[in-house]
Amino acid sequence: MKRFTVLIIENDPDLSQSIAESLDRSTYEVIAVNDAPAAIDYVREQGLPSIALIGLRLPSLSGFDIASQLKARADLPVIFLLSDISDSVLDGLKKYADDFLFQPFALAELQVRVQMVLARLPIIDYDSEPVIRVDDNLSIDFAHNRISIAGKSIGLTPTESILLHVLLRNAPRVVQNRTLLSRVWSAEDVYEDTLRVHMHRLRRKLEADSHHPHYIRTERGVGYRFTQRPPGLNQADVRD
Repeated sequence: MKRFTVLIIENDPDLSQSIAESLDRSTYEVIAVNDAPAAIDYVREQGLPSIALIGLRLPSLSGFDIASQLKARADLPVIFLLSDISDSVLDGLKKYADDFLFQPFALAELQVRVQMVLARLPIIDYDSEPVIRVDDNLSIDFAHNRISIAGKSIGLTPTESILLHVLLRNAPRVVQNRTLLSRVWSAEDVYEDTLRVHMHRLRRKLEADSHHPHYIRTERGVGYRFTQRPPGLNQADVRD
């Protein structure tokens, strides 16, 4: 059974070690770093983790800043480890958090929360191979926001990358418009017209003929679906 990868980004080495030791090594591979640049270096070299546990007080960036950078690459689930609360913290949680815990917390509770977040979101096994090969024509590198189509490398915008990630992770099921809007623009008031514009731009990069798409199909009045299920996709149920 393939293990989930947990990336801990926390300035307190004792807390990181305690979390790492509490997680079942048969289920999780744990990587701990103490600052944002080390987290970005890990993602660039090894690919995206299954989930990130992030403290807010980091030496170079806030926890919300690094969460923003990671989520610009893909729809990565994040649990924040908090020591206090304020209006700015609440705003950050609304934008970036899939869950959060206040310190001190029971390690058993953290384990349960990690399990619950991962169970809600189907997981692509991209940590075993940073570049996902969909078929002989298409490969996707979420860590660097790039795709390769017939050997040609094309860059993706952060929004295009997240859209593609959500669709791919749920493939070949239909993802409802409201689900895409909530995952990609969780902190903004964005409507379906904006979604259609970004989907059109993504298709122009992916498809040989964007008017007759092969990879991303429109289910009118409902949403969109990625037609091919990539290897390594977790079989967990999708919950809209």
